[in-house]
Amino acid sequence: MSVRQSMLAILAQGPCYGYQLRHEFDRRTGSVWPLNVGQIYNTLERLEQDGLVQRGHTDEQGHVYWRITRAGEAEVARWLASPLARAKGARDELAIKLAVAATLPGVDAAATIHAQRAASLEHLETLRQVRRTKRGEDGPQGLAWSLVVDSMIFSAEAEVRWLDHAAERLTGHPQHAMALELTEERPKRGRPAKSGAAITDAEITGAEITETAPAA
Repeated sequence: MSVRQSMLAILAQGPCYGYQLRHEFDRRTGSVWPLNVGQIYNTLERLEQDGLVQRGHTDEQGHVYWRITRAGEAEVARWLASPLARAKGARDELAIKLAVAATLPGVDAAATIHAQRAASLEHLETLRQVRRTKRGEDGPQGLAWSLVVDSMIFSAEAEVRWLDHAAERLTGHPQHAMALELTEERPKRGRPAKSGAAITDAEITGAEITETAPAA
């Protein structure tokens, strides 16, 4: 979630003070990711240092209004026009947990998957219930809120499908055959050597090209 660019985009609509920015952000995201005031002002100060916003007038209540600069407007335009760059090789806590569990001697990885799947299904049902209670809300705020919740639901559904896939993969392997005992190798200090199974940026890029290329 890019608080920085989101705040800039809101300021592109007109000058705002800190609490107002937080309110406008919540209106557009359904308060799913609430921001604290300290985070708002820290971000504003960094944006000011970068020349993207400026302090404007102060009203009778002492609210300092911030306004976007031309450089800030250009930054917003670039952000909206550019696809989001996903971090390659970003750690997924659940994937790491199951990968380790599947290779630990004496650990029932299937039970770990079963427990996680139950929790993931409960989370998914909660999200669906929230969507049902607010379905039909009209207007820009209703649309923005539904986009956020739908994204969370799709992610939760994908997690359940992946857990089913992981359970199916484990079914064909006896538990003892998957165990990795501690290696006798004594690695040297410094950067770890790349494993032959490591996924490189080139492999990820190649996979993306293969998946998106049209059939001949």
